[in-house]
Amino acid sequence: MAKIKLEYIWLDGYFPTQNMRSKTKVEEHENFQGTVEELDMWSFDGSSTRQASGGSSDCLLKPVAIYPDPARINGYLVMTEVLNADGTPHVSNGRATIEDEDNDFWFGFEQEYFIMDSKTQLPLGFPIGGYPAPQGMYYCSVGGKNTHGRLLVEKHADLCIDAGLNFEGINQEVASGQWEFQLFAKGAKKAGDEIWIARYLLDRLTEQYGYYIDYHPKPLGKDMDWNGSGMHANFSNTTLRTCGSKETYEKICEAFRPVVKEHIAVYGEFNDQRLTGDHETASINDFSYGVSDRGASIRIPIITVEKGWKGWLEDRRPASNGDPYKIAGRIIKTVKSANIS
Repeated sequence: MAKIKLEYIWLDGYFPTQNMRSKTKVEEHENFQGTVEELDMWSFDGSSTRQASGGSSDCLLKPVAIYPDPARINGYLVMTEVLNADGTPHVSNGRATIEDEDNDFWFGFEQEYFIMDSKTQLPLGFPIGGYPAPQGMYYCSVGGKNTHGRLLVEKHADLCIDAGLNFEGINQEVASGQWEFQLFAKGAKKAGDEIWIARYLLDRLTEQYGYYIDYHPKPLGKDMDWNGSGMHANFSNTTLRTCGSKETYEKICEAFRPVVKEHIAVYGEFNDQRLTGDHETASINDFSYGVSDRGASIRIPIITVEKGWKGWLEDRRPASNGDPYKIAGRIIKTVKSANIS
């Protein structure tokens, strides 16, 4: 019998931006295979996470995905859904609302974020009481003058890959101290699971560096002339991957037009500070789409067109602090509503 460490991870009840919570369960197992089926439900004090009252505080944790924990011996990362005491999904449980039981929808998320110095509470590269050189030289930069935080970013990439996530890349972004990683998954729920696990690994890693991660889409304030942080959502289903029809693509894009408010409602807090129409964004009050247009709400990738209208779409509106479960769920609902034969 070997003792294993199971880190149960869940999303709390704070609104509109949820936080990750986790706690460790140590169990003895013989020949543990690392599958969800081997895991038990657990519970926690929901009154401490805005998910229950003190008089009836138990909430349940239902394991839905498991990954090796590369930073622990005999450790595993367990993503869970929060359930009420009667076993029904808690109101904070966005994963349970995703209508993609056959995993027909594929998602690739581009997670941007700022690395913040815990002492100065400023992004890396920012001097106290001033500003670094204007943005322009930081994007995909090399060298200590413009690149800040690479050791953390490289270590995070290694942890994600070792955990078995479908990690696809990293790059420094347009502002100083701003970075991005990319993940892809077949199945909306799996895509959300992997983003949350990657965020967990990143946040936990900062504890060793004296940093913290800021997912706020405009951590420097809405009036600062710096790019904000987003989480662009690249998505497809069988229709988008195979239709070969410009008309079908346009009908799917048009399905997003009447539900702009519904999308913005789940695309992340403070997104109005980012979606201004500047810095490679469309205005939060408008809706547009176009081929290779990074200033549009939805970009039709040029590769999709070159392959005869077979590929994917990119919704550029989601903010860096958005919940990938809720974002994917809303996108799926809209795509399914498109009037295509």
